[in-house]
Amino acid sequence: MSEALEELGAHIEGKRPDCVLGWAIAHDELTLDVAPANIAGLIEFLRNDGTCRFSTLVDITAVDYPERTRRFDVVYHFLSMHQNQRIRLRVAIRESEIVPSITEIHPSANWFEREVFDMFGILFSGHPDLRRILTDYGFRGYPLRKDFPTTGYVELRYDEAQKRVVYEPVNLVQEYRQFDFMSPWEGAKYILPGDEKGEAK
Repeated sequence: MSEALEELGAHIEGKRPDCVLGWAIAHDELTLDVAPANIAGLIEFLRNDGTCRFSTLVDITAVDYPERTRRFDVVYHFLSMHQNQRIRLRVAIRESEIVPSITEIHPSANWFEREVFDMFGILFSGHPDLRRILTDYGFRGYPLRKDFPTTGYVELRYDEAQKRVVYEPVNLVQEYRQFDFMSPWEGAKYILPGDEKGEAK
């Protein structure tokens, strides 16, 4: 399997050295690092090239690395049913960078790119309708960024007097922010409900 992936990686790099920054095989999967400006051209090549024929877009997602200068990796997964192979493309971008949309090559990228925009705030140039898809229209922030608070910024509830849903800032009292991370399997010296049954024997 890895030999076939090595041949595939070398073939793609040889044919499109302008796009491929590097490639590696890990866990029997081929990952290509791609320059942001050349992502659409490489994806079109992967779809049309006879050796590749990656005609099925499986997913587009992203990963947030706040400590890096290029904060995000935009990750594309493709399947070649003709060759029975999978490939992953990875594009590292800065927070302010815009990624070219691939909706003209793969129309199914439409909702994937909208989801990445909604969850991470990454913009795609040339997208026909880039707006939120999972969160509400007035939602603030990007939930899958590492710096997004787990409580969010606003909460909503139905107001009986106004007969509508109202948005309010999150207001948690301090007691809800106290977490006990000790585990009874790590030698903790406190009693859990039900422990007295074991001591009674």
